[in-house]
Amino acid sequence: MAHDLSLLQEDLQEEIDGFGVDDYSSESDVIIIPSALDFVSQDEMLTPLGRLDKYAASENIFNRQMVARSLLDTLKEVSDDERDCIAVLERVSRLADDSEPTVRAELMEQVPHIAMFCQENRPSIPYAFSKYLLPIVVRYLADQNNQVRKTSQAALLVLLEQELIERYDVEAKVCPVLVELTAPDSNDDVKTEAVAIMCKMASMVGKDITERLILPRFCEMCCDCRMFHVRKVCAANFGDICSVVGQQATEEMLLPRFFQLCSDNVWGVRKACAECFMAVSCATSQEVRRTKLSTLFINLISDPSRWVRQAAFQSLGPFISTFANPSSSGQFFKEEECKNTEDRNLAEEHSNERIVDTEDIPTHDVQSQTELPLDADESDFAETLENDKEESNSMLVHSLPETMFHCTSSSESCQEAANKNEQSFDCCSIAVLPAPAPSSQEKPLSDQELYNSFNFWRTPLPKIDIDLELQETAETLDSETQEGEQEVVASASSNVTMATRKELEEMIENLEPHIDDPDVKAQVEVLSAALRASSLDPQEETTAGIGKSVDSQNELSIKDHLSFTSIQDDPVPLINDTAEDIVESALRYIHNDSDFSTNSSFSPEEEKKSKIQDIVPQALLDQYLSMTDPSRAQTVDTEIAKHCAYSLPGVALTLGRQNWHCLKDTYETLASDMQWKVRRTLAFSIHELAVILGDQLTAGDLVPVFNGFLKDLDEVRIGVLKHLHDFLKLLHPDKRREYLYQLQEFLVTDNSRNWRFRAELAEQLILLLDLYSARDIYDYLRPIALSLCADKVSSVRWISFKLVSEMVKKLYSAPPPTFVVDLMNELVETFCRCQKWSGRQTFAFICQTIIEDDCLPMDQFAEHLLPHLLLLASDRVPNVRVLLAKTLRQTLLEKEYFLTCVSAHQEAVEQTIVALQMDNDNDVKYFASIHPASTKIADDAMSTASSTY
Repeated sequence: MAHDLSLLQEDLQEEIDGFGVDDYSSESDVIIIPSALDFVSQDEMLTPLGRLDKYAASENIFNRQMVARSLLDTLKEVSDDERDCIAVLERVSRLADDSEPTVRAELMEQVPHIAMFCQENRPSIPYAFSKYLLPIVVRYLADQNNQVRKTSQAALLVLLEQELIERYDVEAKVCPVLVELTAPDSNDDVKTEAVAIMCKMASMVGKDITERLILPRFCEMCCDCRMFHVRKVCAANFGDICSVVGQQATEEMLLPRFFQLCSDNVWGVRKACAECFMAVSCATSQEVRRTKLSTLFINLISDPSRWVRQAAFQSLGPFISTFANPSSSGQFFKEEECKNTEDRNLAEEHSNERIVDTEDIPTHDVQSQTELPLDADESDFAETLENDKEESNSMLVHSLPETMFHCTSSSESCQEAANKNEQSFDCCSIAVLPAPAPSSQEKPLSDQELYNSFNFWRTPLPKIDIDLELQETAETLDSETQEGEQEVVASASSNVTMATRKELEEMIENLEPHIDDPDVKAQVEVLSAALRASSLDPQEETTAGIGKSVDSQNELSIKDHLSFTSIQDDPVPLINDTAEDIVESALRYIHNDSDFSTNSSFSPEEEKKSKIQDIVPQALLDQYLSMTDPSRAQTVDTEIAKHCAYSLPGVALTLGRQNWHCLKDTYETLASDMQWKVRRTLAFSIHELAVILGDQLTAGDLVPVFNGFLKDLDEVRIGVLKHLHDFLKLLHPDKRREYLYQLQEFLVTDNSRNWRFRAELAEQLILLLDLYSARDIYDYLRPIALSLCADKVSSVRWISFKLVSEMVKKLYSAPPPTFVVDLMNELVETFCRCQKWSGRQTFAFICQTIIEDDCLPMDQFAEHLLPHLLLLASDRVPNVRVLLAKTLRQTLLEKEYFLTCVSAHQEAVEQTIVALQMDNDNDVKYFASIHPASTKIADDAMSTASSTY
């Protein structure tokens, strides 16, 4: 033990000696240690500059770091004296030469703050920053220490962003240094960092400086053959440079470099190009975007490197969105010039949006296509067609028997057959135009007929070949008598048997109960058209065939300027083949259980043709549509479908609603994807897509997907729920009412702890109050609101109180008044008379919210709710009485009704407050006696025991 004590004493002696204590007295055993206050008092006796000089000259690194850290405080102390400020900045210049990197890094971190101080005190030290601080920042950009360089780069960007560097200094001091650091003989790391700084500062210094001082060196760095790191930095920032310098400089100077970078032998450079492709595209013209960049992007999509392909597919949707027409997202009119006008064809027209495509038709093909009436908007084009048609009619009518021509304008059946089942054919280098706009002699089509879904969704009509037999029949038509014509018609109608007609009628009867379904409605229209075609009387059939042939010949004469000598060329047996083929086509359509959503009735060639448009290069769209291919997940990216779903609204906006048929299958594939993240992405954007597509397409294509999301996982349902009001407001009122029955399902979640789901439901119900009638609110929304008011989580209850108060306001303003009275009575029964104290407290909260938001006139509140509210003054739970005291003092007595009007209700309130002021609970006395500053309902809830989870 004695040995241990001696060792302890020796250690203690060594520690004392280590502290430099010389006043140790062995005789008195007293240790005298100088106080730290002695050193503090010595520093206080020094001036700020003296302290700065003392510690700046210290050999201790930490002291010098403290000097750098306290420079701003020192400047503030001497800010009244201009000479002292300059002296401090001169010390900064000397401190910048410190050999220790940590000191230099610490100094550079303080430079932006010192620069801000200099800017604020500019009158006293006008050029301080430019003379003393900026040279240090620029010099440190080439410092040997990596930490110092990084700190100076960050400081430079902050200074530029805050506009603390004068434009002259940028041109004379900053840019020349950066250009010098990117010289070929510069250090590799320094060169890479300098290029990155140049790219980042381009947007801060503006177009002029960038084009004159940065752009030439940037173009050189894009071709740096020695270091791929430099090229990679250039590629990553290429879009930023393009956006600064503008379209002309981009196309003349930058695009050639961009093409080189996209074909770089290092995959990291190509990947960087793919990632910035959208920004580059935004800085180019539509022509360059379509002719050059689209081809370049296809190369990146088919790149050998998987990482490049992955980045390209992620940028594909954003790149496609750059093809959008900035003026409007609805109507498009595109017309491509063709060298040979005889090989031009106008494509189909979709819904109430218009787009006219032209494509070359091979002269040897026999084609059948759906033709729609041309809109009257293209007046010049339509006028030309009408004039040509009138001239042709005037030539052809003279050769028609009068008894057989009157049907072309009077027979409704013939008009439907001509408009809905119109066929085009090609023979001897003949191409056809769409039917011209109706002339003044023709009956104009109604909106219902013009936009009938039959025009867009049906099995393509059978092809009709003009062979030698038809021509021979046409030649012998003059010699045939009326009786012979009737025999031909009879033979035509005999091919459509009575059994077939009966089968059609039975199918129509079976489908009529489900006529509300758009798909079923389209099937009924197909069958009805087939049945009408099979049941025409001989006179109508013959005349319809001749009338249809007249239109076809008119189109042929307009397109190819062919001369028909007489109407003898009209093939009367067409009716025979057409009627039979229509019936067979319709039956085959139904028997094959064709589905419009999958287009299973179309051949692969026809299905591919249906996705052709001219807004975006077709190759880009085809690649985008292929992102849902399962093989892409294996070869490109497992989350490629999610990227496709994320950019689909932008692609849909670019194509316009008239080309929605190109994306419909892809959207439905994504909506049924196995990954919930894909479906969740669509659920969050379905309301935006509904705005793009319009009410008709939304009702037909998006509503079924929306219904599916409502039954999905909570992770998907939350996307629908967050924008429930935004989507439902776009629907027809009748369709909107159908969702009233499904709102209750949102109360059930996969995880009962997911209280945010119920909170979001309450917020959406507040918005939905404007979309439904008082009856619907009372019958369907009221039970949900009352259920949410009793939720276990306080955050849900607070929102629900707001919901109930808004519901009271809505029902009071809408007749009849019985709804609001019944609701208030239910609030009293459910909450005010609840056995649980939390229910009674909920009633007080609801009353407080109703008063604060002026949801009811005070006389109505005093009549229906106030008597029950005052009864809570005798509640046995102090928390209820505390909230009652707050409600009366903070909210109710602030209303003019209770300040000016003397009534029995006012007396009852005052008596209740007096009773609460004498309550046994101190908190109740406190809130009943004074008027607290806080009046927010959330603060009230936080002060009660019920505000916990």
